[in-house]
Amino acid sequence: MTLWWAIAAVCAGCYALKLAGLAAPRRVLDHPGMRRFAELVPVALLAALIAVQTFTAQGGLSFDPARTAGLGAAVVALLLRAPFLVVLASAAVVTALARILLG
Repeated sequence: MTLWWAIAAVCAGCYALKLAGLAAPRRVLDHPGMRRFAELVPVALLAALIAVQTFTAQGGLSFDPARTAGLGAAVVALLLRAPFLVVLASAAVVTALARILLG
């Protein structure tokens, strides 16, 4: 039952955070610092998610050459300004080929 109370508390916290964002005065949202914060937070969260998915396995730090090669292919495709689906496809193909070649 403690798990359900924790889930309810997290749900209430998320709702309160959403409500606070909707109730915030316009002058707070138009502040340059807040605008910069809102631009950078999604990038940081996505980078953290990519790092966790690439360099961890089963709760521990690990180095998987295939995942790293796929990430490298995605970075190269992004630097070449490829469309998003091309970035995903190139990362998937390189990862699959690396898994085949490396066993």
